[in-house]
Amino acid sequence: MEFQGRTGDLTVLAEQYRAVAAGEGATRGRAVTVTGRRRVGKSRLVQEFCDRSGAPYVVFQATRGRSPVTERADFIAAMAQSALPGAALVAGLQAQDWNQALRSLALAVPDDSPSIAVIDEVPWLVEQDQEFEGALQTVWDRHLSPKPVLLLLVGSDMPVMEALQSYGRPFFGRAARMTVQPLHLADVQAMTELGAADAVDAQLITGGFPEIVQSWRPGMSRTDFLRASFANPLSPLLMAGQLSLLGEFPETSHSRAVLESTGSGERTFSTIAARAGGSSALPSGTLSPLLTMLQAKRVLAADLPLSTKPDSKNKRYRIADPYLRFWLAFLQRGIPLIERGRGDLALERIERSWTAWRGRAVEPLIRESLLRLLPDDEWPGTEAVGGWWNRQNNPEIDLIGADREPVARQVHFVGSVKWLENHAFGRHEYDALVRDMLAVPGATPETPLVAVSRCGVADDLPLAARWGPEDLLRAWQPL
Repeated sequence: MEFQGRTGDLTVLAEQYRAVAAGEGATRGRAVTVTGRRRVGKSRLVQEFCDRSGAPYVVFQATRGRSPVTERADFIAAMAQSALPGAALVAGLQAQDWNQALRSLALAVPDDSPSIAVIDEVPWLVEQDQEFEGALQTVWDRHLSPKPVLLLLVGSDMPVMEALQSYGRPFFGRAARMTVQPLHLADVQAMTELGAADAVDAQLITGGFPEIVQSWRPGMSRTDFLRASFANPLSPLLMAGQLSLLGEFPETSHSRAVLESTGSGERTFSTIAARAGGSSALPSGTLSPLLTMLQAKRVLAADLPLSTKPDSKNKRYRIADPYLRFWLAFLQRGIPLIERGRGDLALERIERSWTAWRGRAVEPLIRESLLRLLPDDEWPGTEAVGGWWNRQNNPEIDLIGADREPVARQVHFVGSVKWLENHAFGRHEYDALVRDMLAVPGATPETPLVAVSRCGVADDLPLAARWGPEDLLRAWQPL
């Protein structure tokens, strides 16, 4: 399948390779850790980069649960079968430990021309053998970094990948860090060939996961895409969520229960604890570390109200990944229907709740998009965009622009989101915003008001700014 999108990521990797080829930096070799959510396309990206580079390379992918002896043998076999100039020199070698295995990599890569070495699923190697990290540091310092090699260390377990470079760990300070995100809105729009508003819907459904976006035929409507996906119980839309969750969070685990509770719409600590605990609420001592772990894995996000008044106890949780949010809300309970041939019922359930679900799901994307458009000439100091709410969620303000977060020195604007199919932001929404804005600490009657709407904004409203789907799309397009 043709590789699409990822222009920015490919450029970043190409620049690292160019620096190696040019001999820039304190050492000839460079190391980069490449991390990101599972199934986000890291391995495919790295393979595409290697193929485009024209350089000799080797790619080794670890296997979870295998013995270190077998992994080292496969590592050497991968080098022996690669196009590295020294491949024949390592054929048949047997490594007693990872120090010897990695030294054979130093033997295979050339001394006088650039090459690329990829080790994929590094967290599994760390899990299998406690000596791997130390061996990596030793061989990198003594044998690999003096050579013109770009070493890419790839892994999906983000806490482990980040810990690999933390202070006190062997590889600390030796690698640059790259995080591969899902495809952004402009990439999704280009691949689906949809209009801006419909592309936003596609982004919320697919989350920008490449395998799902590629299954969306160009020009296909949201309903047609869902209907086609539901006709195939093995479609990427259905399977990606199952595989991602099962790989990290077993169905019987508390972490899975927390995700399902949050995905169903619970946002506060107490309501998540009550729902995830079943017959009795999860104790704070159980839930708190689970929430911390899920945030470290970038599966869960926590938001605080943005204003000039600190409010660290009024936290709201949400599923960070739009696709997983959609899967937990609709697909998880729809799969049994789809498997018995009643995808029509699953689709009806989505259609009944789609408008309300999308209205909240689109808000994080809108805020992130505005952060890419701002600061601008109108608000040169606006570097934070969030929302505001009190403990009763009455009122709840969709958009707050400020100079910083989580506690602002100054509120720059207050705004509302109206994301409906055929209803513009009008006088009724404006009056509600005027009524509620003064509840926000730091807002005054003179604070500018803004609106984001899917279907436009009435012309006679005194708004400082108005944004629509085309503006959100523009935020993600190359400058």
